Amino acid sequence: MQINNTISLYAQQMAGPLFDTIGSKLAVAALIIISSIILAFAVDLVFKKVLLHYTAKTRFKIDDLVLKAVKRPIYYTLIFFGIFLALSVVGIGAYFLIVINNLLLTLLALIWLFALVNINKILFDNVFPGLVQKTETQMDDELLPLLKGLSDIIIIVVGIGMVLEGVWGINVGPLFASAGIVGIAIAFAAKDAISQFFGGLSIYYDKPFKNGDRIEIGDGQIGLVQEVGIRSTRILDFYNNMIIIPNSIIANNKIVNYTSPQPQMMVKIMIGVEYGSDVSKVKEVLLKIGNDIDLVLDDPKPSVRFDNHGDFSLDFALILWVKYPSEKFSVINDVNTLIDIEFKKAGIGIPFPTYTLLKPE
Repeated sequence: MQINNTISLYAQQMAGPLFDTIGSKLAVAALIIISSIILAFAVDLVFKKVLLHYTAKTRFKIDDLVLKAVKRPIYYTLIFFGIFLALSVVGIGAYFLIVINNLLLTLLALIWLFALVNINKILFDNVFPGLVQKTETQMDDELLPLLKGLSDIIIIVVGIGMVLEGVWGINVGPLFASAGIVGIAIAFAAKDAISQFFGGLSIYYDKPFKNGDRIEIGDGQIGLVQEVGIRSTRILDFYNNMIIIPNSIIANNKIVNYTSPQPQMMVKIMIGVEYGSDVSKVKEVLLKIGNDIDLVLDDPKPSVRFDNHGDFSLDFALILWVKYPSEKFSVINDVNTLIDIEFKKAGIGIPFPTYTLLKPE
């Protein structure tokens, strides 16, 4: 309402002196419309011949696209402003003037609204993809279409709300409140999908792992991270099976990252020998086995620890380091094979559970 009064007052002030020379409100209105059209064409010509010609020489593509996106809305804004002024000069009646002006303002607002949506598309198509390509995860690439859709919805909803309240005087508060209730109901129905989505966001921002890391989830699932998505994470286990885990499960469980901060991994192998075995000799043989395996690192060096006096055996721990977690099982296989061979050569026995029965006399 205030917009219409302002336009009408401005039009009367501008056209007042012209009534005496032209002598007709229609002539003044026609002159205003023609002037606005000429001005619109002049501005459009400046865009084509000057601004777009200048931006075409830059190495950026986005400036051309943004100028093209706002060129038409500015053109129509100038013409519509002329129509507003012309209608105010003609004096067709307050009620009809308000209705027509509101319709024209609504149409102009929709034109600018779609221009903003177009600019938003330009940003998501030409700016943000270059930024997310610099990251190591695929999640941000997958988030782009979702964020674009959400931003489009926000622009449209806010724009329509401003038109309804600013032009037509409709209180949009109750409408947004009703939309909030509907949103809560939808969110409750889709709580699993939403929890997975926010779990994916927490993984993306917290970055507990990245593609190529070997991780262990709280339930004991171990695998190589293949892809971190919006709803789920894919890992490849030792049996070459693709495991798809919802992000909500990952976000709510303990995660062991065997690759970070360094890919080196400790391999601890427990060995039990017979009571009465020479402890020094057992350590010597185990160290030789550790040093003879190619996949075992020299730094840190292999080490042997006398771990425990067990029920049936003397328990030793052979501590080895490998470069990558994927080498763990191969090293364990080689160690166990060499233990069987070297212990036989050294006369070191591997016990089995025995029980002594005492018969009372």
